[in-house]
Amino acid sequence: MNIEEKYEKLKVYLHELGSVVIGFSGGVDSSFLTTVARQELGDKALAITVQSVFNPTAETEFARQFAQQLGIAHEILTVDVLKIPFVAQNPPDRCYYCKKAIFSLLQQEAAKKGIKTIADGSNLDDTRDYRPGMRALEELKIVSPLRYAELTKSDIRELSHKLGIVTWDKSSAACLASRIPYGEILTEEKLARVDAAEEFLAKLGCTQLRVRCHCNLARVEVGQEDFAKLLDPAIRAEITAYLKKLGFLYVTLDLQGYRTGSLNEML
Repeated sequence: MNIEEKYEKLKVYLHELGSVVIGFSGGVDSSFLTTVARQELGDKALAITVQSVFNPTAETEFARQFAQQLGIAHEILTVDVLKIPFVAQNPPDRCYYCKKAIFSLLQQEAAKKGIKTIADGSNLDDTRDYRPGMRALEELKIVSPLRYAELTKSDIRELSHKLGIVTWDKSSAACLASRIPYGEILTEEKLARVDAAEEFLAKLGCTQLRVRCHCNLARVEVGQEDFAKLLDPAIRAEITAYLKKLGFLYVTLDLQGYRTGSLNEML
């Protein structure tokens, strides 16, 4: 299928659902899905954003503003994810337990409104990485319209651009827990440290980035185009000083650069 055929397949699928609750993070994929669902279903589409210590601070506010401008019904639920069994222990299948709890909560909210279908923003590319959360979605019968339509991340960016969706070139975001190696206990302090470090680097102009937290060592991943910027003596000193102020003892630059799921390499 070409990209236009995939887009039509998505629209038909959403229209056939009749009504839907979308797990809306404010990222590239869920913003695109939420926009198309609003176009196809009108007031029968509801977006729900889950706010927790796993979410970068700016993402929840972005989701709120995006939904308001789109004119879609939107709710924000606050969840203490570290109290979900097994999650704080950070096992390799942490995402399974977290998604199972969160989407179960979304099902409860949807039931109150008489909506049977809950959708997530997974795309076709998500099947190519280690994603234990997919098992939770399957068990709960959560639908993934973008995967159903065989849309890849690049397809979604291209279509978002054509539709004038502001997230078309937004950097990929991910749960902050993905910055901490499996087996290392998750705490609010560690997650907040990572969030602050990434926000600081973003303000310096880095676009695609991750700060991986290995105990007291910060492993910074940025795109190859940002290497020269970070190696400038003045900027390097500024980054080192700020990250040490946050509590890191050592600050390193990963020479492989930014890549999704780098902590899955240990698996």
